Amino acid sequence: MKIEQSQTERHVLTVTVDNEAGILAKIAGLFTARGYNIDSLTVADISEDHAVSRITIATKGPPPVIDQIMAQLERLVPVHKVTDLTEAGPHVERELALVKVAGKGEHRVEALRIADVFRAKVVDTTTESFVFELTGTSDKIDSFVTLMRELGLVEVGRSGIVGMIRGAEGA
Repeated sequence: MKIEQSQTERHVLTVTVDNEAGILAKIAGLFTARGYNIDSLTVADISEDHAVSRITIATKGPPPVIDQIMAQLERLVPVHKVTDLTEAGPHVERELALVKVAGKGEHRVEALRIADVFRAKVVDTTTESFVFELTGTSDKIDSFVTLMRELGLVEVGRSGIVGMIRGAEGA
């Protein structure tokens, strides 16, 4: 008898919803009530009349759990569409981070050098610190933050993942 192991996979879900009070709480409650974790969550109004929002959720779980999450999201009344970008095929993911680094002398020079390699932009500077703006994949941001820890990392703010299917189709 062969034992099948369910592998935990990272999935990025986009959820198009009516832009109404309480919808985010309903979605977060759905995850909380079932013990699912949300690794990243972003929400933004996407329509000209401010009637529709897009929620992007990064989560982890075996395929049956992801399928269950999607089915439960689709049952919520104000939800128009749920798409698993991970399953839909090639897609683009990006995240924005603001990273504050304090340091003097060589640490300051090294922080600027690394920022240049990562194409991070200096958005604020004092004689003792920098705030860098960085966009890219979560892995790229993780790597940048790891390197900055050794140089005087003070604070990190991250936007969460946003994603889209590649090509002319919409999610």
